[in-house]
Amino acid sequence: MIIKEVFAKKIFDSRKEPTIEVSINGQKASSPSGKSKGKYETPSYHKSLDWNIKAINSFAELKGLNVNSFADLHIIEDLIKEKFKLKDAKQFGANSLFALESAILKSIAKQEHKELWQVINSNAKKIPVPLGNVIGGGLHSHNKDHPIFQEFLLAPKGKNMAKNFNIMKKVYHELGKLVKSSSINDEGAWQTSLDEKKVLDRLKIFSRVVNIGIDIAASSFYKNNLYRYKKDKLNKEEQINYINDLIEKYNLLYAEDPLNEKDFSGFSKISKKCLVVGDDLTVTHIDRLQKAIKNKSINAMIIKPNQNGSLIEVKKIFEICKKNRIKTILSHRSGETLDSAIADYAFAFGADFIKCGIATPYREIKLKRLIEIEKGL
Repeated sequence: MIIKEVFAKKIFDSRKEPTIEVSINGQKASSPSGKSKGKYETPSYHKSLDWNIKAINSFAELKGLNVNSFADLHIIEDLIKEKFKLKDAKQFGANSLFALESAILKSIAKQEHKELWQVINSNAKKIPVPLGNVIGGGLHSHNKDHPIFQEFLLAPKGKNMAKNFNIMKKVYHELGKLVKSSSINDEGAWQTSLDEKKVLDRLKIFSRVVNIGIDIAASSFYKNNLYRYKKDKLNKEEQINYINDLIEKYNLLYAEDPLNEKDFSGFSKISKKCLVVGDDLTVTHIDRLQKAIKNKSINAMIIKPNQNGSLIEVKKIFEICKKNRIKTILSHRSGETLDSAIADYAFAFGADFIKCGIATPYREIKLKRLIEIEKGL
């Protein structure tokens, strides 16, 4: 495929905040934006969103390039390093690099009359299990009185994606009534003033059809060496014991970021009866993943393409995780766009789970894309 047209512009995500959209030969790709950002993730832009838009629109060297495969993204990254005098293409900005590479892959797929996932891995077979944020708290909540934990998640136990989608929607609506909520947060999850144990008590009602997960996002309430809850302040050991008690009591499938984003040793003490998931700890970066492996911190990892920027590195991260028996969760961000590409990436890279919410068009479009992929197999 010859790159003939390159165009970048500003669009607005589901939180009405600006982000980037890149078009290659008419095929558009956009990047989401996170609200809860890990300290160590790649900056979204090199200097600013406007700078990156201008840089892409004046990137004359892209035009005329011949790119025909996923591996050819190396050509793009090398050109970015040379053009902008960068040591690493990720310094161009994660949102910009991801949107550019994604648009290129979409354009290749269009020209070759293929699905996007086929450009990456034509032998893909496994549909990931969806993880849906059903009750929101933490930094994602608009209410003053909210659960300390950031997300309460469900993983449906259906036999296929279509069945899982229906289970998620049904539990979502029934749980909204149980918690008497009429408002949703940035990710479409119900908002409530209930504390984390009371939310888990209600989720447990549905344990016949769903597994339960939590995104603790512990860094968001960690200050001066203490985890600060509404009524209690817990030290490291007390936090570890508290999370392990919740895992046992509620038979949790999934516990994300149970300690602060620097505490590799603390993560290693969380019960591996469930998936102990790194997000802020690992921020979709190879060096932090390798440190987590060395410390036996995690047995599962959140992978957010725009935390890194390079789809080449995202692929390597999946490979490292599989080699080390670490479960993979390809994830959306709180500020989403109507781009469904992460569904294709989750399938192509062989993700075990996809975390992309349940409600609102910004979340449903990813789930419906997976149903479409499954039907086409």
